[in-house]
Amino acid sequence: MIRTLRANPALAVFALLNTAFVPVALVGLLVDDRIVADSPLWFKPLKFALSLALYSVSLAWALSLTTRLRRFTRWAGTLAAAGGTVEMAIIVGQAARGRRSHFNTATELDSTLYAVMGATITAVWVVHALVVLALLFSRFEDRTTAVALRFGMGVALAGMAVGFLMTSPAEGQDPALGLVGAHTVGAPDGGPHLPLTGWSTTGGDLRVSHFIGMHALQALPLAMALLPRLASPRLARDLGLAWAGLTALTLWQALRGQPPLRPDALTLAGLAALLAWTGWALWRADRERARRAAVEPARDAAAVAA
Repeated sequence: MIRTLRANPALAVFALLNTAFVPVALVGLLVDDRIVADSPLWFKPLKFALSLALYSVSLAWALSLTTRLRRFTRWAGTLAAAGGTVEMAIIVGQAARGRRSHFNTATELDSTLYAVMGATITAVWVVHALVVLALLFSRFEDRTTAVALRFGMGVALAGMAVGFLMTSPAEGQDPALGLVGAHTVGAPDGGPHLPLTGWSTTGGDLRVSHFIGMHALQALPLAMALLPRLASPRLARDLGLAWAGLTALTLWQALRGQPPLRPDALTLAGLAALLAWTGWALWRADRERARRAAVEPARDAAAVAA
């Protein structure tokens, strides 16, 4: 991992800066009691610092495995780190001012900063999409890693795109009041929410799908690493499809205004189908492992006899 980060110095520095900011944000939570949108002022900077640090390391690893579009991928890490730095600087700066960073158009400065954030995250999304393209045409020594990483990056791209849905004016929202966009569907932002995540308990929350999709980049390769006896390109594909399905399901749930912990029968049926698919995929992978274990001793014995 250190070698990977050395090959992408911009992402390495960005990851270190975000990691170093985490204790600063924690101190802010302890000593600054200001509230913005019914949430502690330094909670959003803390979440973004953790998420961007993890994303930086994951993207650096993905870039280290590309064999196509190398001229672009050499710059991709720098471009992503630059965009993320602008995003994080605005989030922290607005927090220091006691202002919302997202959806805030209350003043000319707030509106300009929000527009800059939108432009930079769009640029990062385009960079990510081009890295996905490079990975699709790259050669890998390990096919399981290839499938897990391609699915992880692809689903993460979709998860990032969910963020764009949050920028449209919410139903009944008056832009003249200084807010354009929302995380929540069917309820106002800043209402009752779950601890730690901040996800709404009274309406649909687009951040659930955004979070699940974004972290496919870590979850799918990690699953293959934690299941070495079952890991295979087929299992990586099946789990990738399940993760993509969960991202889509939680997006559908949010768009219908359902709180994350209050799904209706249709959402529960979709979840049951995804769990069944995942269980079947793991069962089939275990069957394949058992079959390989039975065949290999017989093959070795035949080779000795010959």
